[in-house]
Amino acid sequence: MSVPVRRRGPTTEGDEGDEAVRSTCDDATACKRFAVNLGYWVDPYIQHMVRQKSERKAPEINRGYYARVHGVWGLLESFMKKTECQCQVIGIGAGLDTTFWRLKDANLLPRKYFELDFPAITSRKIHIIKTKAPLSKAVLETHSSDSLALDGANLNSDRFAILGVDLRDLATVQQKLRDTGLDPQLPTVLVAECVLVYMTLEHSSRLVRWAADTFPTALFINYEQVNMEDRFGQVMIENLQHRQCSLAGVTACRSLQTQMARFSDNGWEKADALNMMTVYNCLPHTDRRRMEKIEFLDEGELLQQLLQHYGLIWAVKDARELGLFTIGFSS
Repeated sequence: MSVPVRRRGPTTEGDEGDEAVRSTCDDATACKRFAVNLGYWVDPYIQHMVRQKSERKAPEINRGYYARVHGVWGLLESFMKKTECQCQVIGIGAGLDTTFWRLKDANLLPRKYFELDFPAITSRKIHIIKTKAPLSKAVLETHSSDSLALDGANLNSDRFAILGVDLRDLATVQQKLRDTGLDPQLPTVLVAECVLVYMTLEHSSRLVRWAADTFPTALFINYEQVNMEDRFGQVMIENLQHRQCSLAGVTACRSLQTQMARFSDNGWEKADALNMMTVYNCLPHTDRRRMEKIEFLDEGELLQQLLQHYGLIWAVKDARELGLFTIGFSS
């Protein structure tokens, strides 16, 4: 199934991102597809985002990704219900994420869903959408006219926009969002998964501050590394450096406290954080039992170490008093 388009001129955005950082998008997508294939969670769309079948991943990786997907989804779902879907979503460094389609299936689609990433990645994603009927069908079903505004790296429909942009270029980020219908007065949830850590602290703080200054009612969800100053964290950093992938913003990942401070110091009214071991333990008992039957785990020490070095951080502004401060997790 092809997507009818209304073409614009070529994009003039510069793609200054490092190729090693962009490759982490493929790594995450491959890990998610492998876990989905084993039955950890249901996502009928992730298979279309990966060029080939994924190599086997360790059980610790699969359980970690389940906790990640479940944790981010739990916060996002709570926000959608608090706002009754009268809101907008901004996926920051969204990569090949499938949340738009999963929200549609769950009848939780916002007024509009925006994705931001490097043009090299958004171009690939748009090509995949155009050539995979289950993806294009959902976009067309939520669009009122016969054509989409589309160029190589940007797509704009009534409910979904994919924008190729360097996140460090805030002026262009703002302009592209305005041009595709962003409404600062709508409740807004911003989602970043292992994105801010690849930016300098100056650039990520500017992005966080811009979001706080722009949206009076908002939730910022950030999944990222924490506790990076111990030996396990240093090994993680060294492994990425061997792939020429530098964690430019790792100073904000020293602890849950430094992660929260990034938000509380930049205009957010409240910030909370949990390491992913705690999030894992907050999963429903029946869900954990089901998941743990999928693969045998020799011992849990490595899983615990891994999950203690990632965290879920969320920050809130609630000018409309929608009850956003109550969003969180309980065991």
